[in-house]
Amino acid sequence: MWRGDADGGDFAEFDVEVNEGEVVLDVVHRIQAEQAPDLAVRWNCKAGKCGSCSAEVNGMPRLMCMTRMNLFEEGQTVTITPLRTFPVVRDLVTDVSFNYEKARSMPAFAPPQDLEPGEYRMQQVDVERSQEFRKCIECFLCQNTCHVVRDHEENKPPFSGPRLFIRAAELDMHPLDARDDRRELAQDDQGLGMCNITKCCTEVCPEHIKITDNAIIPMKERVAGDRYDPLVWLGRKIFRK
Repeated sequence: MWRGDADGGDFAEFDVEVNEGEVVLDVVHRIQAEQAPDLAVRWNCKAGKCGSCSAEVNGMPRLMCMTRMNLFEEGQTVTITPLRTFPVVRDLVTDVSFNYEKARSMPAFAPPQDLEPGEYRMQQVDVERSQEFRKCIECFLCQNTCHVVRDHEENKPPFSGPRLFIRAAELDMHPLDARDDRRELAQDDQGLGMCNITKCCTEVCPEHIKITDNAIIPMKERVAGDRYDPLVWLGRKIFRK
Protein backbone atom coordinates (compact mmCIF):
# COMPACT_ATOMS: atom_id res chain seq x y z
CA MET A 1 0.00 0.00 0.00
CA TRP A 2 1.29 3.45 -0.90
CA ARG A 3 2.01 5.63 2.14
CA GLY A 4 2.98 9.26 1.94
CA ASP A 5 1.80 12.79 1.24
CA ALA A 6 2.22 15.59 -1.29
CA ASP A 7 5.97 15.69 -0.62
CA GLY A 8 6.46 12.02 -1.56
CA GLY A 9 6.18 8.54 -0.14
CA ASP A 10 6.78 4.86 -0.71
CA PHE A 11 5.10 1.48 -0.50
CA ALA A 12 4.54 -0.31 2.81
CA GLU A 13 3.89 -4.06 2.94
CA PHE A 14 1.25 -5.63 5.15
CA ASP A 15 0.50 -9.33 5.63
CA VAL A 16 -3.17 -9.95 6.40
CA GLU A 17 -5.54 -12.90 6.53
CA VAL A 18 -8.46 -12.72 4.13
CA ASN A 19 -11.86 -13.95 5.24
CA GLU A 20 -14.54 -15.26 2.93
CA GLY A 21 -16.66 -12.55 1.33
CA GLU A 22 -14.35 -9.68 2.16
CA VAL A 23 -13.68 -6.72 -0.12
CA VAL A 24 -10.51 -4.66 -0.41
CA LEU A 25 -11.92 -1.97 1.89
CA ASP A 26 -12.43 -4.58 4.65
CA VAL A 27 -8.75 -5.46 4.48
CA VAL A 28 -7.73 -1.80 4.46
CA HIS A 29 -9.86 -1.19 7.55
CA ARG A 30 -8.24 -4.14 9.34
CA ILE A 31 -4.79 -2.82 8.50
CA GLN A 32 -5.87 0.56 9.82
CA ALA A 33 -7.22 -0.96 13.03
CA GLU A 34 -4.40 -3.41 13.78
CA GLN A 35 -1.20 -2.33 12.03
CA ALA A 36 -1.30 1.26 10.78
CA PRO A 37 -3.69 3.44 12.85
CA ASP A 38 -2.47 6.59 11.06
CA LEU A 39 -3.42 5.26 7.60
CA ALA A 40 -5.55 7.82 5.73
CA VAL A 41 -8.36 6.44 3.60
CA ARG A 42 -11.59 8.07 2.44
CA TRP A 43 -14.83 6.07 2.61
CA ASN A 44 -18.46 6.49 3.62
CA CYS A 45 -21.25 4.09 2.67
CA LYS A 46 -19.33 0.88 1.90
CA ALA A 47 -22.16 0.03 -0.50
CA GLY A 48 -20.87 1.34 -3.82
CA LYS A 49 -23.11 4.41 -3.79
CA CYS A 50 -21.06 7.27 -2.35
CA GLY A 51 -17.98 7.01 -4.57
CA SER A 52 -15.66 7.93 -1.70
CA CYS A 53 -13.34 4.91 -1.60
CA SER A 54 -11.90 5.24 -5.10
CA ALA A 55 -8.35 3.98 -5.48
CA GLU A 56 -6.20 2.01 -7.89
CA VAL A 57 -6.03 -1.71 -7.12
CA ASN A 58 -3.27 -3.47 -9.02
CA GLY A 59 -3.23 -0.48 -11.34
CA MET A 60 -6.97 -0.57 -12.10
CA PRO A 61 -9.20 2.31 -10.92
CA ARG A 62 -11.82 0.72 -8.67
CA LEU A 63 -14.13 1.26 -5.72
CA MET A 64 -12.44 -0.59 -2.86
CA CYS A 65 -15.81 -1.47 -1.32
CA MET A 66 -16.91 -3.23 -4.52
CA THR A 67 -13.67 -5.11 -5.25
CA ARG A 68 -13.85 -8.58 -3.74
CA MET A 69 -10.68 -10.21 -2.49
CA ASN A 70 -11.58 -13.49 -4.19
CA LEU A 71 -10.75 -11.80 -7.51
CA PHE A 72 -7.10 -12.35 -6.61
CA GLU A 73 -5.17 -15.60 -6.37
CA GLU A 74 -4.37 -16.97 -2.93
CA GLY A 75 -1.09 -15.49 -1.77
CA GLN A 76 -1.10 -12.87 -4.54
CA THR A 77 0.26 -9.45 -3.65
CA VAL A 78 -2.44 -6.79 -3.95
CA THR A 79 -1.13 -3.29 -4.58
CA ILE A 80 -3.26 -0.31 -3.56
CA THR A 81 -2.39 3.22 -4.64
CA PRO A 82 -4.22 6.57 -4.65
CA LEU A 83 -5.87 7.91 -7.79
CA ARG A 84 -3.04 8.95 -10.06
CA THR A 85 -4.68 11.90 -11.81
CA PHE A 86 -5.28 13.98 -8.67
CA PRO A 87 -2.85 15.44 -6.09
CA VAL A 88 -2.17 13.26 -3.07
CA VAL A 89 -3.26 14.62 0.31
CA ARG A 90 -2.05 11.65 2.38
CA ASP A 91 -1.82 7.91 1.77
CA LEU A 92 -4.89 6.87 -0.25
CA VAL A 93 -6.65 10.24 0.00
CA THR A 94 -6.44 12.56 -3.02
CA ASP A 95 -7.61 16.10 -3.64
CA VAL A 96 -10.46 15.78 -6.14
CA SER A 97 -11.54 19.43 -5.92
CA PHE A 98 -10.69 19.78 -9.64
CA ASN A 99 -13.97 18.02 -10.42
CA TYR A 100 -16.07 20.32 -8.24
CA GLU A 101 -14.45 23.43 -9.68
CA LYS A 102 -15.34 22.23 -13.18
CA ALA A 103 -18.89 21.42 -12.05
CA ARG A 104 -19.37 24.95 -10.67
CA SER A 105 -18.45 26.41 -14.04
CA MET A 106 -21.28 24.58 -15.81
CA PRO A 107 -24.55 26.53 -16.14
CA ALA A 108 -27.38 24.90 -14.22
CA PHE A 109 -30.69 23.74 -15.65
CA ALA A 110 -32.58 26.72 -17.07
CA PRO A 111 -36.35 26.30 -16.62
CA PRO A 112 -38.64 27.40 -19.45
CA GLN A 113 -39.90 30.96 -19.04
CA ASP A 114 -43.45 30.24 -20.17
CA LEU A 115 -44.14 27.52 -17.59
CA GLU A 116 -44.64 27.66 -13.83
CA PRO A 117 -43.27 25.01 -11.44
CA GLY A 118 -45.68 22.09 -11.53
CA GLU A 119 -46.52 22.63 -15.19
CA TYR A 120 -43.43 20.89 -16.56
CA ARG A 121 -44.24 17.87 -18.73
CA MET A 122 -41.85 15.37 -20.31
CA GLN A 123 -42.24 12.25 -22.38
CA GLN A 124 -41.22 9.03 -20.65
CA VAL A 125 -38.58 8.37 -23.31
CA ASP A 126 -36.88 11.67 -22.39
CA VAL A 127 -36.92 10.74 -18.71
CA GLU A 128 -35.38 7.35 -19.39
CA ARG A 129 -32.72 8.75 -21.68
CA SER A 130 -31.32 11.13 -19.08
CA GLN A 131 -31.92 8.85 -16.09
CA GLU A 132 -28.81 6.81 -16.95
CA PHE A 133 -26.60 9.86 -16.42
CA ARG A 134 -28.26 10.54 -13.06
CA LYS A 135 -26.85 7.25 -11.77
CA CYS A 136 -23.39 8.85 -11.49
CA ILE A 137 -22.05 8.55 -7.91
CA GLU A 138 -19.13 10.93 -8.55
CA CYS A 139 -16.45 8.40 -7.72
CA PHE A 140 -14.35 10.16 -10.39
CA LEU A 141 -12.89 6.90 -11.65
CA CYS A 142 -13.75 8.03 -15.17
CA GLN A 143 -11.93 11.31 -14.58
CA ASN A 144 -8.96 9.47 -13.15
CA THR A 145 -8.59 7.02 -16.03
CA CYS A 146 -9.04 9.61 -18.80
CA HIS A 147 -5.60 9.88 -20.35
CA VAL A 148 -6.27 13.44 -21.55
CA VAL A 149 -5.65 14.67 -17.98
CA ARG A 150 -4.06 11.55 -16.49
CA ASP A 151 -0.97 11.86 -18.66
CA HIS A 152 -1.09 15.61 -19.39
CA GLU A 153 -1.40 17.93 -16.41
CA GLU A 154 -1.44 20.92 -18.75
CA ASN A 155 -4.81 19.77 -20.13
CA LYS A 156 -6.66 20.25 -16.86
CA PRO A 157 -7.51 23.96 -17.32
CA PRO A 158 -9.33 23.53 -20.69
CA PHE A 159 -10.73 20.00 -20.13
CA SER A 160 -13.65 19.09 -17.87
CA GLY A 161 -13.63 15.33 -18.41
CA PRO A 162 -16.21 12.55 -18.88
CA ARG A 163 -18.09 13.12 -15.63
CA LEU A 164 -18.98 16.65 -16.76
CA PHE A 165 -19.61 15.61 -20.34
CA ILE A 166 -22.46 13.35 -19.24
CA ARG A 167 -23.93 16.28 -17.31
CA ALA A 168 -23.64 18.50 -20.39
CA ALA A 169 -25.25 15.79 -22.53
CA GLU A 170 -28.08 15.32 -20.03
CA LEU A 171 -28.91 19.04 -20.07
CA ASP A 172 -28.57 19.27 -23.85
CA MET A 173 -31.01 16.36 -24.26
CA HIS A 174 -33.46 17.79 -21.71
CA PRO A 175 -36.59 18.94 -23.58
CA LEU A 176 -37.34 21.64 -21.00
CA ASP A 177 -33.89 23.20 -20.67
CA ALA A 178 -34.12 26.73 -22.04
CA ARG A 179 -30.44 27.20 -22.87
CA ASP A 180 -29.49 26.60 -26.48
CA ASP A 181 -25.71 26.89 -26.10
CA ARG A 182 -24.90 23.64 -24.27
CA ARG A 183 -23.05 22.20 -27.26
CA GLU A 184 -21.01 25.33 -27.81
CA LEU A 185 -20.06 25.43 -24.13
CA ALA A 186 -19.05 21.76 -24.17
CA GLN A 187 -16.89 22.27 -27.25
CA ASP A 188 -15.38 25.68 -26.56
CA ASP A 189 -15.22 25.86 -22.75
CA GLN A 190 -15.14 22.24 -21.56
CA GLY A 191 -12.80 20.70 -24.10
CA LEU A 192 -15.15 18.15 -25.66
CA GLY A 193 -13.03 18.11 -28.82
CA MET A 194 -10.01 16.88 -26.84
CA CYS A 195 -11.74 13.56 -26.11
CA ASN A 196 -10.77 10.88 -28.64
CA ILE A 197 -13.40 8.35 -27.43
CA THR A 198 -11.11 5.51 -26.29
CA LYS A 199 -13.94 4.39 -23.94
CA CYS A 200 -11.59 3.96 -20.97
CA CYS A 201 -14.03 6.02 -18.87
CA THR A 202 -16.90 3.67 -19.69
CA GLU A 203 -14.82 0.62 -18.81
CA VAL A 204 -14.21 1.72 -15.20
CA CYS A 205 -17.66 3.14 -14.40
CA PRO A 206 -19.09 1.16 -11.43
CA GLU A 207 -22.63 2.22 -12.40
CA HIS A 208 -22.13 0.89 -15.96
CA ILE A 209 -23.08 4.21 -17.52
CA LYS A 210 -22.33 4.12 -21.23
CA ILE A 211 -20.45 7.41 -21.01
CA THR A 212 -18.88 7.28 -24.45
CA ASP A 213 -21.66 5.77 -26.53
CA ASN A 214 -24.65 7.53 -24.97
CA ALA A 215 -23.20 10.91 -23.97
CA ILE A 216 -19.87 11.90 -25.51
CA ILE A 217 -20.36 10.58 -29.05
CA PRO A 218 -23.91 12.00 -29.40
CA MET A 219 -22.64 15.38 -28.14
CA LYS A 220 -19.79 15.32 -30.64
CA GLU A 221 -22.23 14.45 -33.42
CA ARG A 222 -24.56 17.32 -32.52
CA VAL A 223 -21.64 19.76 -32.33
CA ALA A 224 -20.46 18.63 -35.76
CA GLY A 225 -23.99 18.93 -37.14
CA ASP A 226 -24.35 22.47 -35.82
CA ARG A 227 -20.99 23.64 -37.10
CA TYR A 228 -20.44 21.77 -40.33
CA ASP A 229 -23.83 20.73 -41.72
CA PRO A 230 -24.34 22.96 -44.82
CA LEU A 231 -28.12 23.02 -44.36
CA VAL A 232 -27.79 24.22 -40.77
CA TRP A 233 -25.29 26.86 -41.90
CA LEU A 234 -27.63 28.05 -44.68
CA GLY A 235 -30.60 28.16 -42.33
CA ARG A 236 -28.71 30.34 -39.90
CA LYS A 237 -27.72 32.69 -42.67
CA ILE A 238 -31.33 33.01 -43.83
CA PHE A 239 -32.89 33.49 -40.40
CA ARG A 240 -30.25 35.96 -39.29
CA LYS A 241 -31.33 38.18 -42.16
